[in-house]
Amino acid sequence: MSNDMHWSRWGDLSHGDDLPESAIGLLELAFGDLRPVRSARLTDVQPRPVLLDDAVLDELRSLLGADNVSVDHEVRIRHTRGKSTPDLLAMRAGDVAAAPDAVLSPGTHEEVVALIEIAGHHRIAVVPYGGGTSVVGGLTPDGVGENGVVAIDLSRLDALVEVDVESSTATVEAGVLGPRAEELLAEHGLTLGHFPQSFEYASIGGFAATRSSGQSSSGYGRFDSMVVGLKVATARGTWDLGTAPAGAAGPDLRQLVLGSEGAFGVITQVRVAVRRAPEVKAYETWRFPSFAQGRDALRNLVQDDLNPTVLRLSDEAETTLNLADPDSVGAAGGGGVLMVCGYEGTAGRVHRMRDEVSARLVSLDGVSQGDEAGRRWAAGRFGAPYLRDALMDRGVIVETLETATFWSDIEALYDAVKVALEETLRGTGATPIVLCHISHVYRTGASLYFTVAFDGNEQPAEQWQRAKAAASEAIRRCGATITHHHAVGRDHLHWYAQEIGPIGVRALRAVKAAMDPDGVLNPGVLIP
Repeated sequence: MSNDMHWSRWGDLSHGDDLPESAIGLLELAFGDLRPVRSARLTDVQPRPVLLDDAVLDELRSLLGADNVSVDHEVRIRHTRGKSTPDLLAMRAGDVAAAPDAVLSPGTHEEVVALIEIAGHHRIAVVPYGGGTSVVGGLTPDGVGENGVVAIDLSRLDALVEVDVESSTATVEAGVLGPRAEELLAEHGLTLGHFPQSFEYASIGGFAATRSSGQSSSGYGRFDSMVVGLKVATARGTWDLGTAPAGAAGPDLRQLVLGSEGAFGVITQVRVAVRRAPEVKAYETWRFPSFAQGRDALRNLVQDDLNPTVLRLSDEAETTLNLADPDSVGAAGGGGVLMVCGYEGTAGRVHRMRDEVSARLVSLDGVSQGDEAGRRWAAGRFGAPYLRDALMDRGVIVETLETATFWSDIEALYDAVKVALEETLRGTGATPIVLCHISHVYRTGASLYFTVAFDGNEQPAEQWQRAKAAASEAIRRCGATITHHHAVGRDHLHWYAQEIGPIGVRALRAVKAAMDPDGVLNPGVLIP
């Protein structure tokens, strides 16, 4: 039942999270005196008493074995909440009221099915726990739970079950983390190509349950587009989905499970489309005079099917702060905006793609910046969450939000969300810095990913809650989606209900009632 993720920070402290000198100077200039966010010591934090009675615990131990049922304080704390900034602020303050009463570690799909049956019988809430990286309140159940809450730690479901080389698919158990999945596939010369910022700690099951989108989505696609089959443990038994890559046998019910966050069942296996591991990886950067021109260049590329593996465009503010390179944050990023292009594949294909993309970008007023900054971006692509902790230590609160819309609405959405964030945070007495980038593109539109930094007062979580609510209202006024790849969780429920409308809400509630009649599967998440 090991969990290498730090209990109140991101990742592993051995990574190191010291701020670069350039960033320290920027903090002093932008915010002046700050209020550092201290962290409670793990040994001083106490979860509430266990609600599960001895008979229930004995039943669980009989099913899983005593070593796979834990009520240990530290184990419970390490399975509390996700890694949003509000989650981290609560944990740093020693607030572990949401800790599960027990952490269960099943080793087979059949054990997960049996666990759900026991939970339903005793009215115990069940929270699936993969890597613990949720940033939308997806690991904090609500509603049912008067008889207790258990976290199902899926880390023992860690096998590569099957590789079908002829069909280019692999079946992977849900508890396999991103790096381990790539290691297992590499032994067969394959890759999944899914690299979200949470890659180091997020799980295969979590990717599917949240409709994750990785930084290489331009070339490899979103995770949900890779999924061709699912095995799900439900309150009604086993649900196997995916008998062919595509079909016309009614609605594709795989899509009902993808993004469902454990509310309908616990994903235990995922069959995914895989690709040959690339021979060559190359990354470069380009500079454009403005965010609008860079955005139009992205659209031009993708609508003409010129898709590098990675396409990322930082706005003027993010470029100036050099946020695309966490090790150099605060150093002068230069004028205009910066685009990152990445190419993966055979040497010949990479060469041809670079030549074709380069010619197009030059024709659109792009100026090549060479490979050096691109290589730095690739090397530090998973570093931003560590930077967030280091900034929080010094009193700067950093959080993100994302959305997506059609190309024709991008500019209005960008302006509306930025204004909402800035004005709301200024109203709390903060000095906000709002940055944005595009990192997921489609023929019809793109996502906007905002990063917000501000000086926290005595109640920084409340400051952010007000800003997030204002931004969410702006997103809905613009007709954009409330989330592109972070899932719904609890944090987006109000606006998600508006997005799908009353008919959509009734449909989801009907599915919940059919699949989880006792309402014990991650209650309070996804269903408005």
